[in-house]
Parts: sequence; structure tokens; C-alpha cells
Amino acid sequence: MSGENKQRIPELDGWRVLLVFVVSWYHIWQQSWLTPSIGDYSLDFLVRSGYMPVDGTILLSGFLLFLPWAKALYEKKPLPTAKDFYRRRAIRILPCYYFFILLDLFVVVLPQHQYPTAGRMWTDLAAHFTFTFTFSRTTYLGSPLFGGLWTIAVETQFYLLFPLVAKAVSRKPAATLLGLAAVSAYYRGYCLWQLSEFQMVVNQLASFFDVYAIGIAASMCYVWLDAWRRRTAPRWFHAAAATVLFFAAMWAAAAISRLQAGAVGYAELQASQMMRRPYYVLALAVAMLSLPFVLRPLRFLFSNPLMRFLAGISMNYYMVHQVVAVQLKYHNIPFSEFENPNMVGLLEWQLPYTWLCFGLSVLIAAAMTYLVEKPAAFGLKRLFAAIDAHRVQKGAV
Repeated sequence: MSGENKQRIPELDGWRVLLVFVVSWYHIWQQSWLTPSIGDYSLDFLVRSGYMPVDGTILLSGFLLFLPWAKALYEKKPLPTAKDFYRRRAIRILPCYYFFILLDLFVVVLPQHQYPTAGRMWTDLAAHFTFTFTFSRTTYLGSPLFGGLWTIAVETQFYLLFPLVAKAVSRKPAATLLGLAAVSAYYRGYCLWQLSEFQMVVNQLASFFDVYAIGIAASMCYVWLDAWRRRTAPRWFHAAAATVLFFAAMWAAAAISRLQAGAVGYAELQASQMMRRPYYVLALAVAMLSLPFVLRPLRFLFSNPLMRFLAGISMNYYMVHQVVAVQLKYHNIPFSEFENPNMVGLLEWQLPYTWLCFGLSVLIAAAMTYLVEKPAAFGLKRLFAAIDAHRVQKGAV
């Protein structure tokens, strides 16, 4: 078993799926306007604020990125190397990210003539291939290449800094994490004070440093809690207390989502999102930390084979689902005699459209995972192994 698998926390498979599902539901809802409910209880607030769990995916990323460092620090073992970190991230991210961009380009964007000029296309592609497209309004807000790619750009930008951050946290954890949080607090405060619209700033990397900091702190807490569990063999009432804490944290996150759903207009929506981000992420962090320790039935709900499969294709699902939703509606699939069936609340169209978006996105994501990502990962691992062997041989000579 690889070191990465040894550090798997099965319950976080379902946690990742839940976060990605809500975000994708929001994007599909933007096209369908299908108001969800459970009986007479409306879930409109949840889907209307469904962009907020993106912060939870970044929180989870910070948690998982630092987990090997947290375990090494706790066990007083050598820290992971930057070279291994960069290789793992390249293997995980690059093949399907680049494949999706080219797929979107040749299947959707070029056939529909969405670029006004060839120069605009090449500029946009260069920015996307270098993960710098979030820095320009033209390549970010004005790009026809979408599908939530900005989150991958932000993540990759943080990957470049992460070994330095991890090293600093390993030496001075409190000062480093508080420093990261202070950068985000200053950045968001400055933007809210100086700007009147926030489309370009709400989701820049600087706005997420405190989210990563909370994730890193949560990983250190988890390592301590997991070691305590192994030493003391907790009883059922410990799991019951963790379950209560999990639902309390989820209730707090839902309450913040309900408040956020009341925002009107892009400026107010994004300003309130920036102000509520740290509180929302703290609630999610408590829920995430509680989950591996809750009662067994709830743990199974988040850690069963279906959740593991869906978590395995979640990045590719996240990239494709919005394009699928827009293109199905653009091509009038499923067929409707109305030009905008969402605007007339046509349930006979909204329901099958919504299920088709989810189902087709899962199928495409699974195909990308097993036909592109896994073969490419195998090839890259072989390549890196060959490079290492060559260097060792060259050094021996």
C-alpha cells in the first residue's frame, strides 16, 4: 500500500462528493430553475447559495495537502520532499485538466465560433495552460472555456507555494497560520473598502489563504485526535458526541447559507460571500473533523464503495458538469416547445433535464478518469521512475 493510501480517510470520500454535488446542483439550477424541496420544506436557500461549498473543497484540499506533513511532525519522521509533492500534483491534475480544455475547445467552443479572433483564442489558451487566466478579466470572466476551472487555477497557484508554506508551518505553526489568515483578512477588507464590484477579486488566491490555513490546522488536529483514538479505544458515547458536533456544525453552515441566499445582486452577493467565508469555512472544518469519529451508520453513509467511486471521478465531474448543463439547454435536450422552459416553470422539462445533467456528467467524468487520467498517471509514474533511475545510474558512474 502506498503512503498516500495509508493516509486515506474513507469518510472524506463522501464529504468531497457532498461538496461537489451541491456546487454542481447550483450550476444546473442556474439553467433549470427547478426549486428543490423535501415535502413542504423548501431547499431553495441551499441551491441558491450552492456556490459556497467551493470554499469547502479548498478547505479539504488544504487539509489533505498538509496531512502527510502533520503525520510526519507528530511521529517525528522526515518531512515529505517538495519534488515528490510536485510530481504527485502534476500526475493528479495536469492530464485531465489539459484534456478537458482541448475537449471543450474542439467540441464546443470552436464549432460554435465563441472566439471573436484567433488572437483572442491563443491568448486565452496560453493563460489557461499556465493557470494564470484568473489574473485577467478577458481570460477569466470573458473566456468561453469555463466549467469551474478557476478553482483548479487557484489550487495550482497555491501548490507552487505549498512546500514553502508547509516548511514554515512545520517550524512556526501559529505564526504562519495567523499570517496567512491576516493576508486574507487584509485583502478582503481592502477590496470591500475600495471597490464597488467584486467579480475579479472574490475568488483570487489571496482570498483563500485563511481557508487553507484552517485546513492545515484541521489536519494537525485530526492527527492528534486519530492518535488519541488509537490509544484509548473510544466508547460509543464519544462517537455520539462527535455525531452531535457534526450535525451542529452542519446546521451552522446551513444557517450561514440561508443568510447568504438572501443577498440581492452580484455586488451584494459577492461582498457578503467574502465577509461570511471564514465563518462558513470554520463550520465546515468542525463538521469535517467530526466526521471520521461519528457513529458507524453515518460513517458508512460517507465511506461506502459508491462514495469512493464518485470521489475518484469528482475532479473530472466538476470540470464537465457546467458545460454539459449549458450545452444540453443550448441544444434543447430534452426537447421542449418553449424557448426557455425554465422561465415558465415547466416541471416536465426541468426534472428530466436535471437528472440528465447529473447522469451524463457522471458518465463523461468516469470515461475521462479511466480512459485518460489513470493511463496518463501510469505513464507519468513510469517516466518519473525512469528519470530517477537514470540519475542514480549517472551518479554511480
